[in-house]
Amino acid sequence: MRVVLVIPARFSSTRFPGKPLADLLGRPVIQHVYEQASSLKVVDRVIVATDDERIMKVVERFSGEAHLTSNRARTGSDRVAELARRMKAELFVNLQGDELLLDTEMLVPLIDLFLKKKSLLVGSLKRSLESEKDIKNPNIVKVVSDRKDFALYFSRAPIPFFRDRSIPLPLKNIYQHLGVYIYRRQPLLEFSDWPTGTLEDFEQLEQLRFLENGYRIKLLETQGRSLRIDTPEDLKTAEAVLSQKERSQ
Repeated sequence: MRVVLVIPARFSSTRFPGKPLADLLGRPVIQHVYEQASSLKVVDRVIVATDDERIMKVVERFSGEAHLTSNRARTGSDRVAELARRMKAELFVNLQGDELLLDTEMLVPLIDLFLKKKSLLVGSLKRSLESEKDIKNPNIVKVVSDRKDFALYFSRAPIPFFRDRSIPLPLKNIYQHLGVYIYRRQPLLEFSDWPTGTLEDFEQLEQLRFLENGYRIKLLETQGRSLRIDTPEDLKTAEAVLSQKERSQ
């Protein structure tokens, strides 16, 4: 296999317990994510990685593939690494179980880039932020990168800090990090062996573990949009957006 897409999904969540199984327009959230991923022709296999049998049974009910992983996994990437130890593939893609892609094809350029450039080891997506409210929202992760689009830092805080507030905030230069990762197998296995990093622990952002251990994360800018479901209110927003999208098709 060249590309395996893994959807980490856990039942426990402080802000929204059981959200992978929450009803979204008649189907559980996890089914929406799985069906989006399965539509990608560049992906050879789609697997839900979960620590909960309730999620596993629901996935199997809609004829999806699910594997049980340890309930000790620290992050979604650690859960993907568990599967990477059981199977071999050139690339593993991590699409989080609460990330609804409004444009599924937005993953294709990132996967194609990594299939072509063997020197790239870890990657993700970024998109320009559109409002100052989003910049200040700690649930929206921001990222800054170098001139070659390798990540310098990720934060829940507004970065970069814009000191001169006498002029409007230049939104085109401030980016949101989307919850998608792509890795080659070896860096992923190393990631799961490292202890939780100090910055990772402070920000509660798993990708900082790579940066703290010297790995570079390639970022590809996308215009594609996604909906992240962190709270019941986010679910209501997703219902409204998807309903509108269905009516317009």
